[in-house]
Amino acid sequence: MMINKGIIAVNKPKDWTSFDVVNKIKHLLKIKRVGHLGTLDPMATGVLLVTVGKATKLFDYFQNKNKTYLAKFEFGYETDTLDITGKITKKTDTLPSIGDIKKLINKFIGEIEQVPPKYSAKNINGKRAYQLARNNEEFELKPKLVKIDDIKIVDYSNNILTVIISCGSGTYIRSICRDLAEKLNSYATMIELVRTDVGRINLKNCVNIQELDESNIRNYIIKLDKMLDIQIFSNNSQTTSKLLNGQIIDTEYNDGLYKLNDSMDTIAIINVKNNRAKMSIFLD
Repeated sequence: MMINKGIIAVNKPKDWTSFDVVNKIKHLLKIKRVGHLGTLDPMATGVLLVTVGKATKLFDYFQNKNKTYLAKFEFGYETDTLDITGKITKKTDTLPSIGDIKKLINKFIGEIEQVPPKYSAKNINGKRAYQLARNNEEFELKPKLVKIDDIKIVDYSNNILTVIISCGSGTYIRSICRDLAEKLNSYATMIELVRTDVGRINLKNCVNIQELDESNIRNYIIKLDKMLDIQIFSNNSQTTSKLLNGQIIDTEYNDGLYKLNDSMDTIAIINVKNNRAKMSIFLD
């Protein structure tokens, strides 16, 4: 079965980098054009969307999708990386009560300014922040605006807070851990992180990377039409030809993104603005 594009929803295991997953799928499919739609740190597990073929062009589209995480924060200490993989740099005997946490946690919901962790992939004058941090170089990260839709407390016991966080792209869960602890006059470190959802895909839709081999991997490639949660742009052969050739056409559709399909799958993303439609991404 020849499939030249699509997405594989993988449950990334702990201690694998996102690139480890991509490289394994490249090897199994024997193709070069494989990528992913949003990095997960090696310590994290959960939903990693791996793109095959021209689906790699959808990075920006999926970057805008909301994500949900299950996270565990342990109070009493902080590491240099803000997670369990780092070295302990700060300790405290001041531990918050569940009442204290409940009073403050809702302040993190909405659009908030957040400073990324120093051990992150943020670009600082052409270098990654984590590279500078490892070399003990001094640098400053500017706060950025992120959107957090919801935080639910699941459990708090043995100084470990378990939460479910729904948020927009670019949010650092480690930074939420650090900032929450700071407001509670304490320290905390993220000890576990699971990405449970990306857009309409959740862990139930994912395959374990260890289950994939050359004989079955193509069965797990999801067609783009099923992955793109936008309306279909109705078309005929004439309008399709015009759009695919880069022409702008008049339309009665509302502003927004639409998918243009053929008999097999989605072949393009169409952008409508002010009753004018044009091709935004070519996927065929």
